[in-house]
Amino acid sequence: MREAYVIDAVRTPVGKRGGSLAAVHPADLGAAAIKGLLARTDLAPAAVDDVVFGCCDTIGPQAGNIARTSWLAAGYPESVPGVTVDRQCGSSQQAITFGAQAIMSGTAEVIVAGGVQNMSAIPISAAMLAGQQYGFDSPFVGSHGWDHRYGTGEVSQFNSATMIAEKWDISRREMEEWALRSNERARKAIVDGKFDREIVPVGDFWIDETPRETTLKKMAGLQPLAEGSRITAALASQISDGSSATLLASDWAVAEYGLTPRARIHHVSARGADPIYMLTAPIPATKWALEKTGLTIDDIDVIEINEAFASVVLAWIKETGADPEKVNVNGGAIALGHPLGATGAKLFATLLNELERVNGRYGLLTICEGGGTANVTIIERLG
Repeated sequence: MREAYVIDAVRTPVGKRGGSLAAVHPADLGAAAIKGLLARTDLAPAAVDDVVFGCCDTIGPQAGNIARTSWLAAGYPESVPGVTVDRQCGSSQQAITFGAQAIMSGTAEVIVAGGVQNMSAIPISAAMLAGQQYGFDSPFVGSHGWDHRYGTGEVSQFNSATMIAEKWDISRREMEEWALRSNERARKAIVDGKFDREIVPVGDFWIDETPRETTLKKMAGLQPLAEGSRITAALASQISDGSSATLLASDWAVAEYGLTPRARIHHVSARGADPIYMLTAPIPATKWALEKTGLTIDDIDVIEINEAFASVVLAWIKETGADPEKVNVNGGAIALGHPLGATGAKLFATLLNELERVNGRYGLLTICEGGGTANVTIIERLG
């Protein structure tokens, strides 16, 4: 099997809901990441074999294959195709997986993989709600097979986050402490310039605007999202806007086009778990990936796990035994936002840069996803 090399990875700054990116058309937002990525190399755009982009709620301006329209909006050759991937919150991580697999299999030489989401323009779950006008209250109601297997109870990430906190006995205080650390780490990372290499601006917007200045006292005063729940808005990822892009290449392309790899894809996989608990799949997915690679969690130098909710990360740490000091060291989605379709490749860019900064060897990325699945990507730094 051939190697899949990581040439570069970038992201836009993240805009808060109704913020600096709210009025940017998703195709233009996706184009910003693609143009920023290719501007950092001498590679001719026509050399790209495919553009694989993640996006959720693909209706309105995000419909019609946003991967393709983002590429064309960037002004690049019509000869290059595009395809849009939906694995919910892990969509752009799956885009990277598909790109890597294409290169490893020999069916592609150069792939642009990433994602885009404008949650200000198209609200979360808009695609699910769009079905109501056609008589479908949700993606699940009315399926005899689903009802027989899982019943007719609530299927939501909010419910899942609450159940996880209860099952793993994670207190509200523990989650608030993690959320505070996420915000503090993110604000420090911005001040220290840790995101400068991975961010490509959108116009004159170039600094993440989502980190909050909060305290444990402020968080303690918030009402829970549901009666009896330990989860509050402060413990959840932020609705936000952004895009991301990664350049992957084969060994042939590296030599042919004079590219300089920064890392290699060491492992890609995905696993599933209970779709009602939904957000627990990173636990079995990580265990599976480590078993397949022969690595231990202690071999991993930098870890990015999406902070859909604080309970997700804390349960994962408990189950895997990961060192919290290696996890989301520059903050996570609680502070830096979660533009659904873009998050996977966004975190991938952060992972790559932090791995180089600490002179580490292996970095691991995992994301919980709607439907109870999770991706795991392990990269090995080169040089």
